[in-house]
Amino acid sequence: MMYNRKIESMPREDLEQLQIERLQMTLNRVYRNVAFYKNAFESAGIDVEKIRTLEDLRELPFTTKEDLIKSYPYDMFAVPLRDIVRIHSSSGTTGKPIAVGYTLNDIRNWSELVARLLTAGGITNQDFVQISLNYSLFTGGLAYHYGAEKIGSSVIPASLTGDIERQIMIMKDFKTTALVSTPSYALTIANAVEEMKIHPEELFLKYGLFSAEPWSESLREKIEGKLRIVATDNYGLSEIMGPGVSGECQEKKGLHVNEDHFIIEVIDPKTLQPLRAGEEGELVFTTLTKEGFPLIRYRTGDMSSLLEGPCSCGRTFVRMDRVTGRSDDMMLVNGVKVYPSKIDEVLMKLGDTVPRYRIVLGREGETDTIEIMLEISGIGILDEMKNILHYRERLQAALSAAIGMPVKVLLVEPETIKRMESGPRVIDRRK
Repeated sequence: MMYNRKIESMPREDLEQLQIERLQMTLNRVYRNVAFYKNAFESAGIDVEKIRTLEDLRELPFTTKEDLIKSYPYDMFAVPLRDIVRIHSSSGTTGKPIAVGYTLNDIRNWSELVARLLTAGGITNQDFVQISLNYSLFTGGLAYHYGAEKIGSSVIPASLTGDIERQIMIMKDFKTTALVSTPSYALTIANAVEEMKIHPEELFLKYGLFSAEPWSESLREKIEGKLRIVATDNYGLSEIMGPGVSGECQEKKGLHVNEDHFIIEVIDPKTLQPLRAGEEGELVFTTLTKEGFPLIRYRTGDMSSLLEGPCSCGRTFVRMDRVTGRSDDMMLVNGVKVYPSKIDEVLMKLGDTVPRYRIVLGREGETDTIEIMLEISGIGILDEMKNILHYRERLQAALSAAIGMPVKVLLVEPETIKRMESGPRVIDRRK
């Protein structure tokens, strides 16, 4: 199913021409209205009138998160404040947040983009969509709400709460057919359904659309198996738009990027050079239709790759692989790229939750070493195992196989990692 078949299955040559036309309009808009871009282009000797192809985009400077933080709150807005009808922001957990403004036209476009992804995930106007995401300055709740209403679905704004039993009660009583949440929250719901001895067939759930955090294929399988649903992955970030940037169809073979509104690039985060399809690097986005808060070559910090070939669903948009982690989380160990998400995936296979852990990198001679400090609490399988040492050896073998190098596991007492919570997740002692 497609929400906008004419656009989503547009021939590639027509799509690229549309992108070029919209890119040229966006560049002229930001050059005229955003002092940051006017200064950045002039400092780099860029004449926006000479950017006439998609390849020319590479000549433009990047925009970083630090640039947006410095512009707080309104210096990156490209329209007068009277034209801004909504403001969202990032969490600002590491300092000032990033304020993002939307015009009425931005909201209309955003609603359609989310409607496309919901439709790709199987949602129709016959569904009851339970949105278990925060309704706040965070973009998730309202984005899916507007998108579902645009399709004509019935929306249940359950929001994100700690009352899991209430979420399940809503599902049963209101006959929820689709759950929208983070994957970890969906797993919490699935585990609670089991604990409450509710059979999945007592629910009406058919679909799950999950976003806002990286998750693994093994977690998808767990959620699908426990709730008997089809689970799809969606990607977005507050700075670019929020949900609606890309999402999986029911083929589950990569996330389709809404290319009529965004240009996606993948670069090497060290050299900043473009990478080919299949090569993993940092995602970079340029907005093509955003009026309130347009961005040029924004470095997201998220690591992924582009997938080659068309999708059997008929969509012609380029597909990106699921996000594996953050460029600032990536560890280079003996020349191998290692992400915490890979460790999460292994831990998830051995239990229903990911216990607290820390990664400690060291060096013996000329060889890097990797050790996982792991809290014993939260590992339900230990309750059934007579020999903790056997469990540790099993875990070491699984992690070593997944990462491709020897991994040492150090089991520590409950609350040990919690007391280190303010510290870094990765402790690098090689320096």
